[in-house]
Amino acid sequence: MNARHDPQRGIERIAVLVSAGRHPVSGTPRYSRNDALALDLARTLAERHHARLDVLHAGDPADPALAEYLALGAHEVEVLACAPSGDAARMLAERVRGYDLVLTGTRAEGAHDSGMLPYRVAAALGAPIVGGAVDIDVDVAARAAVVRQFLPKGLRRRVQTALPAVIAVHPLANAQPRYAYARLRAGAVRTANATRASGAESTEACAWTVGPIERKPVRLAAAEKRSGHARMLSATTTESRGGNVVIEGSSVEKAQVILAYLREHQLIDY
Repeated sequence: MNARHDPQRGIERIAVLVSAGRHPVSGTPRYSRNDALALDLARTLAERHHARLDVLHAGDPADPALAEYLALGAHEVEVLACAPSGDAARMLAERVRGYDLVLTGTRAEGAHDSGMLPYRVAAALGAPIVGGAVDIDVDVAARAAVVRQFLPKGLRRRVQTALPAVIAVHPLANAQPRYAYARLRAGAVRTANATRASGAESTEACAWTVGPIERKPVRLAAAEKRSGHARMLSATTTESRGGNVVIEGSSVEKAQVILAYLREHQLIDY
């Protein structure tokens, strides 16, 4: 029987999309900690199912942070040369088309930090996406990925999605990346060929203006009026804390509900 049509075949190709991180204090280029967790989970799956693992990055091939993924277990990092204004999501989607599983971190470090790249890649592929993954397994018989998702207050849930799929890994994933200098020396960072790496300009990237932070935004939060005992109970239970869910009505009516809430809690003075 042809393996391509065999329902019992396991996964054959896994891709991990990595980004260049940045130290939060010094700004020194480094690997992204969230992407490192995705790489560690992907390595476990590749060893368990004897699948091929490819580590991909869209950006500057000379970025010194990429070599650190070699020390974390990647045999090779393939770089799709992409300018800051290029459409990295579309380039990566075209590269990973045909893969069984695509893993990414939740968001990048030091870039736009929007967390939209996994969703844009999944939309370009027409594949399902699961976010907040802390553990991943594959049901070979059902040709599906079984994902344990992170939920607030220590809760977790298992979801199943058909393959191929895109999975975004949560920062609290069940993985422990290990850095080994010998692996860094043995691996290589390779630039993809020109035809594969050519990408169009991104209209969204052109709309962004990158610059230093002028002031930290102030988070609007209503004053806590409950007792200490009630606050402790709310940390261990999932009961509703009130509020209104407005579905019907025009955008003006919904905005009036928000303004009324802000005025009630004296978060605005107009």
